[in-house]
Amino acid sequence: MENTFPFQIVALPEHLRVDDAQFGITANVEADPALEGYFYLFEKYGFGGGGLSWQEHISTILEEDAPALLDHLQGFSTPAHLIYYADSADTVREFLRRVQPIFADLGRLNQYFCQADPSDFFE
Repeated sequence: MENTFPFQIVALPEHLRVDDAQFGITANVEADPALEGYFYLFEKYGFGGGGLSWQEHISTILEEDAPALLDHLQGFSTPAHLIYYADSADTVREFLRRVQPIFADLGRLNQYFCQADPSDFFE
């Protein structure tokens, strides 16, 4: 299986689908020990580090790089979990292509945060 770290991709059973969503893109940002360093990096730059903060940054990246992709994603994050619903496998692939290189590596995420203005973010 393809490496999707730090995200987990799940095919949604039909009874759990919302609108056209077929896949979930998630990260258990509160409880996954592999993501502990992310919390501290977010905090270093004045960001919350929870699921809502992850969603806000990812949405900003996509708004700048691939705004049309946002039409195919729905965010339902909580403080403990990043949750996006995607309408197709193509949407998941494009999400991973654009977001995973930044979020899979704390060094790249640090570079992104260096240029991000904390006053532009709520979480």
